[in-house]
This record gives sequence, C-alpha cells and structure tokens, in this order.
Amino acid sequence: MGVGKISGPIDIAVSGLRAESLRMKVIADNIANAETSRTESGGPYRRQHVALATPGRGLAGVQVEGVVADMSTAFKQVYMPGHPHANAEGMVLMPNVDLPVEMMNLVVASRAYQANAAVLKRYQDMVDVTLELLR
Repeated sequence: MGVGKISGPIDIAVSGLRAESLRMKVIADNIANAETSRTESGGPYRRQHVALATPGRGLAGVQVEGVVADMSTAFKQVYMPGHPHANAEGMVLMPNVDLPVEMMNLVVASRAYQANAAVLKRYQDMVDVTLELLR
C-alpha cells in the first residue's frame, strides 16, 4: 500500500479557494439564466455544476474536473400562451434551475470558501508566532 502525495496546508487551502470560487461563479451564472428560455443552441438554459475530485491518494486538496451540465433534471414546462417560445398548447420549456437550491448551494460554497480562507489565516498566524518565538 503506497502513500500518495501529501501537500502542505497552503496548497490544500488554495485549491479549495479556487474550487469554491469557480463554484460561486457557476452558481451565479445559473441564477442569472434562471429565466432564459432560449440559448444559442436553441433550447432553454441548462443548469451547470462544477465537478470536483481529489487528485490521487493522500492529502492533496481538491481538483476541478470541469463544469458540466445537469442532464438528470428535466426542464420545467410553464404555461405562458403569449410567450414567443410557447408551443401550440401555450407551454414554454424553461431552465432546470431551481432558485432556492441555487441559493443554498451559494451559501455552502461561500462558507467553504471562508473555511479555506480561515485555514490560510490561521497558518499565517502560526508562522508569525513561530518566528516570534525564534527571535
């Protein structure tokens, strides 16, 4: 049984900051497009999410695998007969974005970002105290 790469606390916290920053950007895009019934591809906006993974074994932080579309959730059908994208029955396909879920995800990503920033702050405080003791 081999031991994977072990990164320092700064590397781990910075990888978390980068991942959570991207998550907040993607969530903001989802919220901004919650009412977009047509995109360049022709259909409604499809919710996006960030795929995260740990790179290998050991303590190595988090790695962004990419931004992927949510294909498991169906588009909402809303009755709007006067809408330009309505079908013959007056139904419009709307994005699969659920605003309360997005707001909850935004709070979670924000708190995770804050936690990683706190790790960096405490590490800096620890280094400062250590340097002070060595003087």
